[in-house]
Amino acid sequence: MKKDELRKIYLAKRNALSEPERLTLSQSLCDLFFSTIDLSLVKVIHIYLPIESKKEPNTWLIIDRIRTEFPHIRFSIPKIKDERMENIFFEDLHQLEKNNWQILEPKQGVRTPIEEIDLVIVPLLAFDKMGHRVGYGKGFYDRFLKDCRSDSQKIGLSFFEPEKKIEDSNLFDVPLHMVLTPKEGFQF
Repeated sequence: MKKDELRKIYLAKRNALSEPERLTLSQSLCDLFFSTIDLSLVKVIHIYLPIESKKEPNTWLIIDRIRTEFPHIRFSIPKIKDERMENIFFEDLHQLEKNNWQILEPKQGVRTPIEEIDLVIVPLLAFDKMGHRVGYGKGFYDRFLKDCRSDSQKIGLSFFEPEKKIEDSNLFDVPLHMVLTPKEGFQF
């Protein structure tokens, strides 16, 4: 299937989830993240903040647990500015506000040098067995991932299993190293 078709299908699948289902699936993703990912050498994680209205996986579960168990790890969160994604160190909740799309992002903060990012947790709607992903179609993450260090881990979170193949993947798409689902991790 092509990205536009997959985008519609997976937005509908996520919208069909009840809030208790979403929270249960998010907790399973969080548990698998901590049983799968070695954080011992990680110093900076780029992580997206969940868009509640789009029923994204709740990344706050991962953030809160890392802050408790790995206090040396710093977080970088996205901010959209001039059609590009900036990375800002996350310090505290008072730093956040909703943007025009009702997405929480930092209103101020220190920019994160991209070369300091060791691990990127990537939002997605769907993915395939080669590690290609379908996002919301704006290309923010594709541009960002191209600029990341080649050894930065790129990990997606999905409530659903992979598609066999995204037919219209192209050279601008940066494949992920891994996608975690509530039941298992897929390495590429």
